[in-house]
Amino acid sequence: MTGGRLLKRYKRFLADVELPDGSMVTAHCPNPGSMLSLIEGEGQSVWLSHSADPKRKLAWSMELIEVRGIPVCVNTQRPNRAAEAAVAAGRIPELAGYETVRREVRYGEGSRIDLLLQSEARPDCYVEIKSVTMSRAPGLMEFPDSVTKRGAKHLEELIRVAETGGRAVLFLLSPRPDGERFRPAADIDPVWAETLKRAVAAGVEAICYTCAVSATGLYPADPIPVSFD
Repeated sequence: MTGGRLLKRYKRFLADVELPDGSMVTAHCPNPGSMLSLIEGEGQSVWLSHSADPKRKLAWSMELIEVRGIPVCVNTQRPNRAAEAAVAAGRIPELAGYETVRREVRYGEGSRIDLLLQSEARPDCYVEIKSVTMSRAPGLMEFPDSVTKRGAKHLEELIRVAETGGRAVLFLLSPRPDGERFRPAADIDPVWAETLKRAVAAGVEAICYTCAVSATGLYPADPIPVSFD
């Protein structure tokens, strides 16, 4: 990856970045959220990946941003891949012991589950992965950073899985190393926060992990507690 200085993020998916040689590029910002608590102003250190694919409109993609000295992965596709690899390798104890791991499986009412874990002797396990980047207080990880009707729909789907005898898991993966606990951001999206409470009461499991983050990779590291206070 190539380092640079963030000049501005705009239209949600675009970012102007100054490269080490002084040139400026417009990079794809693969994060649909508000990136609240991450964008601190002009000059933040960021890391970009480069693609040689001639079909791409933007060759550069923003991958990491440094927030008060802490590297945070902002590419929301990376946590899903890191979670899948960790689960398949048995590195997430809560999700270990399944024979097969399938991704993007259709289920419910027009939805796709991020991971479907299956074994002959166990109920199917439906795992929805959410990338948790927001931290408005030291050690506190929060989600979502903007209203997410889609996220609430995913929770409703997990509730139906739990109520019909399946295993349903919300895997909150924070692609940053400084988390100590997780709490839903009820002030930003009270519907999602209340739906999460209802989901947990219905039997949906909510787990959260921090990550080791560097320019060479993203790896789930430590579990942190999920609370509602």
